[in-house]
Amino acid sequence: MAAAVMILVSLVLAGFAAVTLWWTMHAWRTPETLASTRFAAPDGEHKLTFSLLVPARHEQAVLEHTVERLLLSTHAGFEIIIIVGHDDPETAEVAMRVAATSPGRIFVVTDHSEQKNKPRALNAALPYCRGDVVGVFDAEDQVDPELLAHVDHAFRATGADVVQGGVQLINFHSSWYSLHNCLEYFFWFRSRLHLHARKGFIPLGGNTVFVRTETLREANGWDGTCLAEDCDLGVRLSSRGKRVAVAYDSAVVTREETPGSVTALLKQRTRWNQGFLQVYRKGEWRKLPGFGQRLLARYTLTGPFLQAFSGIVIPIGIAIAIWARLPVGVALLTFVPVMPMVANLVFQVVGLRDFGEQFDLRIRWHHYARLIIGAFPYALVLAVAALRAVWREYTGKRNWELTAHVGAHLTKPAVAESGVTA
Repeated sequence: MAAAVMILVSLVLAGFAAVTLWWTMHAWRTPETLASTRFAAPDGEHKLTFSLLVPARHEQAVLEHTVERLLLSTHAGFEIIIIVGHDDPETAEVAMRVAATSPGRIFVVTDHSEQKNKPRALNAALPYCRGDVVGVFDAEDQVDPELLAHVDHAFRATGADVVQGGVQLINFHSSWYSLHNCLEYFFWFRSRLHLHARKGFIPLGGNTVFVRTETLREANGWDGTCLAEDCDLGVRLSSRGKRVAVAYDSAVVTREETPGSVTALLKQRTRWNQGFLQVYRKGEWRKLPGFGQRLLARYTLTGPFLQAFSGIVIPIGIAIAIWARLPVGVALLTFVPVMPMVANLVFQVVGLRDFGEQFDLRIRWHHYARLIIGAFPYALVLAVAALRAVWREYTGKRNWELTAHVGAHLTKPAVAESGVTA
């Protein structure tokens, strides 16, 4: 019986790792696939107008820089709406000061909801949006001035209802885990989201996402109770047959920073995982028209269960394989998941090189060493976050755990490391 359980667990883990590897490699299958992941060159026409929402809570350290970058946009038609809480005077003071520098272009909306979170802040601003398209940015984002021109053209060229742009964590050198965190974003936005869009089911990213205002209002905005409001919106729009275009272009990608500590990373991932479980429980994905879409949705949204499961059984499996007296064949089978895991790590090494080339970063031998040595500890952190999310959802703890930002992607060391000017 124990041998049969070990074989079953090994096959499940191997399948999980193989699927992860396949999705990670999606964009690099062919040169044509890779080329299709980028924005097409804009045609110079500015035919759409944008309402850019910037929710900010205790973000006084980074908000001003973000808004100043947005003001540099080369697009002719946009407004910036900063959303602040009624109980956050420090951020409100920065928002009002910045708004005064560009009257008629920047507006400040106050969120008076008793329980503060990002979706409620976004919903507070939605009635004031005057643009054809609503775009969402986080308060620490470093946005390229050419982005809106690319998005405008993408809407018109594809007929999409939603355009998801690329987001990239950039401060890969800040900590032992930041390199892994940066590569996760690199593969997620450059590869996996493109696969989701092609299949007709996509959990949208939290920012650099643009939705036609009419489409957003028809969907009643964001779910104010969901910890992954971006995923939830993507699922609801996918279930209604809305078309999503995804583009990742390093030239215009939105740059962000990694969480400042392992604890912050753990809480952030807990929130995302728990949000996915909430979306799964809501069941909107069951309205997707195709069986393949529903299967993809079920697998994606239950990912936290799989990650939590792996976090429990992998250490146990390693211990059993080393110390238990198992038949030789069974013992060998327990190492089957190692093959796709190693292949995934090899592809990450290759991806790190591509990441460095895309962003003009100096990738040195110790970065590759950090990637390999830190792979298991990072996977352990993610597994603990998944376990914590499952427990919080089971016990009904659904408070929003805010991730603090300090502008690590804007510091001088980051600039020197990457060769990028802020």
